[in-house]
Amino acid sequence: MKGVLVLLALLIATAALAPASWAVEPSEMLKDPALEARARTLSRELRCVVCQNQSIDDSAAEVAHDMRVAVRERLVAGDSDAAVMGYMVARYGDYVLLEPPFKPRTLVLWLGTPLVLVVAGLLLFLAARRRPAVPAAPAPLSDAEQAKLDSLLGARHSSGASSLAANTKTARRESRAPGG
Repeated sequence: MKGVLVLLALLIATAALAPASWAVEPSEMLKDPALEARARTLSRELRCVVCQNQSIDDSAAEVAHDMRVAVRERLVAGDSDAAVMGYMVARYGDYVLLEPPFKPRTLVLWLGTPLVLVVAGLLLFLAARRRPAVPAAPAPLSDAEQAKLDSLLGARHSSGASSLAANTKTARRESRAPGG
């Protein structure tokens, strides 16, 4: 029983950590462990240009593969980490950085979402202000109006069904009449 639990724990841990390790193919890995560690660190800081906010280290996309290979080629050529990052930015733009620098060219990346939220909130506020106010409850009837209403309703109820039938026949005749 204890062995099954240990095996289950290992399977869960492997499944949780596996997606990141599946993206980097063995053919990409460098033989020098120090260079490979630098490549993995840089790959975690670079965004896959076709994925949704995913690093090239985690992405299985073909473009991410090409980007990982380019990083490793630059490291093997002797470039520093800063030079490799500069090369990738020159090739793909500041968007390739998972944390782009705050400068005029990257304002859209930093301020785009907050700006959209502010504009949407402003539009909702303006739409709510333009909406007509709920009408106030009508003023209560005066004594004269109430008496007139009671007399009208009383006359209608006292004549009963014969009055209703007469009104219905009249309405039918008027709807059939030409011009009505």
